[in-house]
Amino acid sequence: MDWLKEHPEVKTIRVAAADLNGVARGKRIPARYAGKLLEEGTKFPFSVLNLDIWGEDVEDSPLVFQIGDPDGLLLPTERGFLPMPWLDAPTALLPLWMFHLDGRPYEGDPRQALARVVERYKEAGLTPVVATELEFFLIDDSGRQLRVPPSPRSGKRRTGGEVLSLRALDAFDQFFTTLYDACEAMDIPADTAISEAGPGQFEINLMHQADPLKAADDSWLFKMLVKGIARQYGFAGSFMAKPYEAFSGNGMHMHFSILDQSGRNIFDNGGEEGTAALRHAVAGCLRAMPGSTLLFAPHENSYDRLVPNAHAPTGIGWAYENRTAAIRIPSSGPKARRIEHRVAGGDVNPYLTVAAILGAALNGILDRLEAPEPFKGNAYDQRLDQLPATWGEAIDAFHDCPEIRRIFPSHLIENFVMTKRQELHYMAELSDEETVELYLDTV
Repeated sequence: MDWLKEHPEVKTIRVAAADLNGVARGKRIPARYAGKLLEEGTKFPFSVLNLDIWGEDVEDSPLVFQIGDPDGLLLPTERGFLPMPWLDAPTALLPLWMFHLDGRPYEGDPRQALARVVERYKEAGLTPVVATELEFFLIDDSGRQLRVPPSPRSGKRRTGGEVLSLRALDAFDQFFTTLYDACEAMDIPADTAISEAGPGQFEINLMHQADPLKAADDSWLFKMLVKGIARQYGFAGSFMAKPYEAFSGNGMHMHFSILDQSGRNIFDNGGEEGTAALRHAVAGCLRAMPGSTLLFAPHENSYDRLVPNAHAPTGIGWAYENRTAAIRIPSSGPKARRIEHRVAGGDVNPYLTVAAILGAALNGILDRLEAPEPFKGNAYDQRLDQLPATWGEAIDAFHDCPEIRRIFPSHLIENFVMTKRQELHYMAELSDEETVELYLDTV
């Protein structure tokens, strides 16, 4: 309540939780009822966190008619109230997560799934330190053909990608200034911004957090913020995996290290190669990668990104300082030795992605799995096992993967599979134009 007292101009509140697709589902509530909300929470049907990408119920879902579509209890996360700078009227957002009415965490909630993985780390005396790098396009979608929006400064449009171009960044300086101010207001630790390989494509890094839940919160909120601020400027901010066929897609790369109880990085052996624990974590991530692909590429359009020679991994392998690898060990000082997981697209649910990667790494550490030898050279030229090539293959691999069942509760797995199979069925009826219209703002 202190935040609301400091912001008396706020008259309305949005309360929201992330569904399995990472879409914010929630309600608008007058600010005068905030005290009741904080004390008692609010209620949604459990099925709301299991809607398909259109926001429709999943047919034959056991959550709906079979058990009467009962309510779950939504309680505030530790994040508290946040401003929503992309709205015209002063408004607060209160992030929520779902519980049963008796107080038990709801196993179909993506944030609860990540909390479960974090608890496993605590039991092992370990703390993951997580950062994400999020790529997105700024897109003029006002016509039939997607284009780079005109620069608010010059009125001109870029026609191609300009990697690390200051000119490209400066062309949208007003947008980025507004975005960074909004990140500061929302306590989203936005760091470096760069121009990427696609036209109107940019990447912003979020700082490392010794709290995976906050890191995932930051990523989820950041995606919401970019989309909202972009619309203020008259264009779309899109995390769609592959909006342009001819250009590289959007990724969400995740960096992580792991601290022991004394605060020491367990990947640091004082040298460049890292410890046995690092190789165990890599091995766990590689073993779970086929089953995890559905979480890293959750939509039909995601598989347009995962093609050879398009700056996205297709082979299941790892390497030192090699951006063609699915798992890269970046060069750094020994104390900052870490793993970069490069498979996920920008269209993912951050909670499920962070949970999948950290859960797989912990499995590898606990099982002392041995990683294969790191490769050298171009990953696309290596004889590596390949990620599932199609959405349908990824759905089946996720459902059947024993590593996934060690990480996620069966309730979430079954619900996610039902959701994705329904989407797979209905996406077959859509044209390319309709597919872009569906995903551009939604994911």
